[in-house]
Amino acid sequence: MSVNPLRSQDVYIDAGKNVTFLMLSLLHKEQATEKEAVEETADRLQAIKRSLNVRYPDSHLRIAFGISSLAWDYLFPSAPKPNELEDFTGIKGDKYDAPGTPADLFLHVRADDQSVTYEVVDEVMTFLRPVTTTVDETHGFRYFEGRAIIGFVDGTENPIDDDAIEWGIIHDEDPEFENGSYAFAQKYLHQMDNWKDLSAEQQEQVIGRKKFTDLEQDDEEKNQRAHNVAAQDNRNGIEHKIVRMNVPFSDPGQNITGTYFIGYARYWNVTKAMLTNMFTKNDLILDYSTPVSGQVFFIPSLDTLDKIADNQY
Repeated sequence: MSVNPLRSQDVYIDAGKNVTFLMLSLLHKEQATEKEAVEETADRLQAIKRSLNVRYPDSHLRIAFGISSLAWDYLFPSAPKPNELEDFTGIKGDKYDAPGTPADLFLHVRADDQSVTYEVVDEVMTFLRPVTTTVDETHGFRYFEGRAIIGFVDGTENPIDDDAIEWGIIHDEDPEFENGSYAFAQKYLHQMDNWKDLSAEQQEQVIGRKKFTDLEQDDEEKNQRAHNVAAQDNRNGIEHKIVRMNVPFSDPGQNITGTYFIGYARYWNVTKAMLTNMFTKNDLILDYSTPVSGQVFFIPSLDTLDKIADNQY
């Protein structure tokens, strides 16, 4: 077997315009019944996608379905396990902490048409609703010019094309799970009133980029705690990357606004290093953004989904 992005789920292509994130917990009561529901989901997922793409070809539907470490152990106790899959229990920083969120299953659906994202989630939950509880459901959207809700262009340094496949998809270092990926899902709430009180120049010092043009600040003017400095993984002089598909969400009437951070990676340890750097180096963005959830999930390849569907694990 060799790396083939066509055998991957949608882990390296676009953030979408209308997005739903879903974290679920299995009931942990009847393992056989719950495993059967997950097998049914794995079996039906691509058919659901094909059907909706036939009916709504301009919707650009993308779907990723993932399983956490604890869920993998529960559902497939005798099966091999992805090399880097572990339970994310949180990160303790000097000033701020990143919490870990107990969750078993993850769904990331995006499309140009919100009715399509609704239909996917509703159909998937036909199989999962009887055996799960919802930990978090977040509906996001594409903001102006692809900017984060705090006004800066998001994803500028994202790997694209072959680089996205190189950094976003598991290769032959873990041959049983090649073409899979590790997804880290983390929800942030922003203190928007405090953020809006800052001048554009002060905001630029927090992010490390120019707000209007998106140009990166010169090294001599950058704060070493700026987000695009603190959140890097530059081990051994190499800039390691992940594929980000961050999405804004908001209930403006309630003054609840945030960013759903989602990063897909060939190596979970890269995402983990970025997060650790953020919280141990006191990334300036954390003065205005509070993480309220976080968990890592394995996103199986289509071939692994087939094995799950066929009860081979």
